[in-house]
Amino acid sequence: METNILTLEQKRKWKKNGYLILRNVLSQQEIKNLTMVVDQMYQEHLQQPEVKPNAEFDRRNVMDENDIFLPLMDHQVTFPIVLELMDPYILLGMSEVIVRPPNPESNGILHTDGGQAMRQIRVSQSSLPLQIKIQYFLTDLEEADSGNFTIVPGSHNRPFPEGGFKDGPYIPEAIQLCVRAGDAVVFPHALWHGFVANRSRNSRKTLVYCYVHQCLRAFDYYDVSDELMERCTPRQRRLIGDIGEWQPGSYFYSPPDQVQMIEGIIDG
Repeated sequence: METNILTLEQKRKWKKNGYLILRNVLSQQEIKNLTMVVDQMYQEHLQQPEVKPNAEFDRRNVMDENDIFLPLMDHQVTFPIVLELMDPYILLGMSEVIVRPPNPESNGILHTDGGQAMRQIRVSQSSLPLQIKIQYFLTDLEEADSGNFTIVPGSHNRPFPEGGFKDGPYIPEAIQLCVRAGDAVVFPHALWHGFVANRSRNSRKTLVYCYVHQCLRAFDYYDVSDELMERCTPRQRRLIGDIGEWQPGSYFYSPPDQVQMIEGIIDG
C-alpha cells in the first residue's frame, strides 16, 4: 500500500497546527445515506420518555446498530492517512454519532481527549500520535456559531490548563472551522478542541472515528458481538480486536501478519 498520501504542505500543517481539514471525503450519496440513518437514530432517541425535546444526541459503538457505519472504519480516503500518521499497529478505539440541535444558550466546550492521564501527555513532533480522531461532517457549517467544531491551532504541543478556561471555546486563540457536508477533520488527542453554541436553525450532525495503538484500551469494542464480527471484513475484524490465537500472553505485541492485514495486502 502507498503510504505517502500526505503532501509536504499537509505534513507541515499537521506538525505545526495539529490538525488537517480534508475536503469532499464523502460522496453526496454517502452523505445522503448516512444522514438518513442518523436522522432515524435521533428520532428514536427523542421518543424515549426521559429525553427532552431538542436534546443533544451522542451515541457510541454505533457499528453494532447499522452496517452503513462499517465502511468508514477503513474508508478509502481517510484510512491511508491514519496509517501514514500512526503506522499499522492500531485499533479502532471508538465510533460515534453526534447530533447537536440549535441551542443558543450552550456554553460549548474546549478540552483534550483521553481523560486526566492523557491530558498530561504530549508527544514530540517526531513521535507517532497516541490517538487520532476523524470527524466527518454531514451538515454544512459555513457560518460561525452553528455548533462548529472549534480548535486551537498548535495547542497539541503545550499543556491544557487543569481547570480549563472560563470562556471555553470562545478564547481568542480558538478557531471555529467552517466546513461543508462531506468534509472531515483529522486531529490528535492533545489538540485543544470542542464546539461552540449552535445559534443556527439547523442541527449539526457528525460522525467520529477514533484510532489508537494496540497497546491502548479501546473506548468501544471491549466486548464485540459475534454478529458484528460476522459483518466485518478481516481487516475490520482486526481493527475491532480480533487478533486470533495471538492474544494469550502477547503483552501488546501485534500478530505476525498485522502489517499485511491492515495495509490490505492479505484479506484473511
